[in-house]
Amino acid sequence: MKRIATLLTMAMVVMMAIAQMANPVTFTSQLKTTNGSSEGEIVFTGKIDKGWHVYSTNLGDAGPTEASITFHKKDGVEPVGKLKPVGKEISQFDEMFGAKLRYFENNVQFVQKVKFTKPNYDIDADLEYGACNDQSCLPPSAVSFKKAGKSPAVDGEADKAKEGQADAEALAKAKADSLAALAAAAADSAAMGAPIDSAALAALDHDALWKPVVGEIQAIDGTSSGNSRSLWWIFLMGLLGGLVALFTPCVWPIIPMTVSFFLKRAKDDKKKGIKDAITYGISIVVIYLLLGLIVTAIFGPSALNALSTNAVFNIFLCLLLVVFALSFFGMFEIKLPSKWSNAVDSKASSTSGLLSIFLMAFTLVLVSFSCTGPIIGFLLVDFATSGNFWGPAIGMLGFALALALPFTLFALFPSWLKSAPKSGGWMNILKVTLGFIELAFACKFFSVADLAYGWHLMDREVFLCLWIAIFGLLGLYLIGKLKFKSDIVEPGDETKPMPVICIMGGLISLAFAIYMIPGLWGAPCKAVSAFSPPMNTQDFNLNTKEVRAAYTDYEQGMAAAAAAGKPVFLDFTGFGCVNCRKMEAAVWTDPSVADKLSKDYVLISLFVDDKRPLPEPIEVTEATGEKRTLRTIGDKWSYLQRYKFGSNTQPFYVCVDPQGNALSGSFSYKEDVPAFLDFLDGGLTQFKEGFDKKMQEIEETLYP
Repeated sequence: MKRIATLLTMAMVVMMAIAQMANPVTFTSQLKTTNGSSEGEIVFTGKIDKGWHVYSTNLGDAGPTEASITFHKKDGVEPVGKLKPVGKEISQFDEMFGAKLRYFENNVQFVQKVKFTKPNYDIDADLEYGACNDQSCLPPSAVSFKKAGKSPAVDGEADKAKEGQADAEALAKAKADSLAALAAAAADSAAMGAPIDSAALAALDHDALWKPVVGEIQAIDGTSSGNSRSLWWIFLMGLLGGLVALFTPCVWPIIPMTVSFFLKRAKDDKKKGIKDAITYGISIVVIYLLLGLIVTAIFGPSALNALSTNAVFNIFLCLLLVVFALSFFGMFEIKLPSKWSNAVDSKASSTSGLLSIFLMAFTLVLVSFSCTGPIIGFLLVDFATSGNFWGPAIGMLGFALALALPFTLFALFPSWLKSAPKSGGWMNILKVTLGFIELAFACKFFSVADLAYGWHLMDREVFLCLWIAIFGLLGLYLIGKLKFKSDIVEPGDETKPMPVICIMGGLISLAFAIYMIPGLWGAPCKAVSAFSPPMNTQDFNLNTKEVRAAYTDYEQGMAAAAAAGKPVFLDFTGFGCVNCRKMEAAVWTDPSVADKLSKDYVLISLFVDDKRPLPEPIEVTEATGEKRTLRTIGDKWSYLQRYKFGSNTQPFYVCVDPQGNALSGSFSYKEDVPAFLDFLDGGLTQFKEGFDKKMQEIEETLYP
């Protein structure tokens, strides 16, 4: 054993030494050219290990080593412009250098444009860069690039330039006329957001507007971990639902009876009793996990998005939650036929081994359905419409773990049963409280259908009125001013005071109801913005600081942006998108963000779940080659997001120029105002650089 331990120690030392000597940053270089073009690009592509970062260009002399290129030989070529970084640039203040630095993580590209001036070229250049992690920095490093060969084309042929000058002037005049037409159309509009006329729309290059920019977006964004985060959230929500179900009157009283049964069943063999109890808990997990997998198999990824805003589906869920709530209030009891549970119970009694334990677990599921059914139904609906394929299975895994854990723990430690709270009136209070919460979420589901189909039956003020009433009544119930029939078991219960914890919860609920009242006049009410309809559905609104999209049509907004000479902020959103409402309430309302969105950009919001029909169906071909017909406005914007930007999740934000070219990467749900401002600033910087370059090209063409 000592020899093995020594060998393992030596191996670990060697591996650590190798890891320390490994280069955390690796670069490759290439020359990109196009036949017939006199320009090319020297591209340095770097891969950066986790925890390390490479600094960008133009950081100044006082900062770390910035990325720069040095030409040792450039026969037959001339550099065009400066070295340009490409990737997801991070801007952050560095206390060690006392300055705001820009750097890249995971991957980066540095591009140097060159122009060929002779039939043959010979290039010898070095890219110098600096890399650091949180503990140390590498010395300045260099990447060598050497290449010689025949130029694809030579710049500077005077005769050719003269021949093309007349065409360039005609093209510039045509562009100027188009811009003038768009500007005149915009000037005739009373305000930003007014429809652009058909002449201005005809001047747009529709092919360019719909041209895919997936590669550019992915190159800047790099990899994303959004899926894992959402799965963790779904698991935790399932875990929380299981904990709530655990304390209901149908589950809690069963725990001591079940644990005692297993301990008595094997009183001569305590280990066997504990083993059976653990198997019982695992069986509960397996049953609920199978339920989640069945839902996963029924609803595919494309069906989930359609279901999330389908009117029939959402109204059915609304009515289902109302029925569950009335059941929790004691109006009636929802339970499966008793012969089902009796049949399973008798089968478990006549069977031995693992099968009998599994059947006992299934009996628990059936017996406790009247309490767990509403919770499971609500969670499965939320998981199935989350847009994540494995959501229902992961959610039910969390639910089952929370539900099965007490059975296993109490079997392992029977003495804990003596200190566990006894079942009683507190369980009925929990049921009634859940009933009020189910009513509140029923309003949410009806609101989604109402927004998607444009019925305007539950605008924001109607929604807030209902929530104020629901949480106000919940508060009165918890402080003892409101009683249900199920609360009065014996005479005197009518005046029996509520527990202190219930009174505290009632005060919180009443305070929450009062908090929502100013929302009836336009107050943001950020705590409920994720659930309530958007502010633009409210008829009476005194809030003048609201950030609202000027356009909800892609072509109309792009035409207005071309006329105004502004970049475009595209917002792919949805009426039923909870995270979209959170971003709009927590990030968009920040004064700095609101100012940029309103003044520096043309804001276009495209609702991918808008169920209003298109004037005419549109036949398209997906990237997979599948042909489909777009029939609603939401179908069109959802296809635009998939086809042009390679994404199908909301919220999804991207900055583009009026021709549809990507100015930066994408931004999704992240309640981080500084990061969002950096994203907007990056788009503005790229737009200005692109505008200056186009003006220079036109000037060089007209006046060589």
